[in-house]
Amino acid sequence: MIVCHCTQISDHDIRAAIDWMRSADPETIITPGKIYHALGKSADCGGCMPLFLDTMRSSSKLEVPAQLANLRAGSIREENNEGRRQGYRLSQQSAAP
Repeated sequence: MIVCHCTQISDHDIRAAIDWMRSADPETIITPGKIYHALGKSADCGGCMPLFLDTMRSSSKLEVPAQLANLRAGSIREENNEGRRQGYRLSQQSAAP
């Protein structure tokens, strides 16, 4: 099935590009831009993007590598003051003795 009419990219082309990228580098993050680049094409109007993304998601080799899956979650720490010093609000400064 043709996914992108502007550049004549089919669902088979997308899956083949994903397979090729995953076999070349198992830890790569696969994006639509990388797929276009691997196929030697560039996005034109963007009308195909919803179908393009659905086709990507249906590939079994699209998953994020296990080493990278929880990378961000471990580096984020919750802070109530968002890094501000204590008493940063005017109402807190005027209440101080």
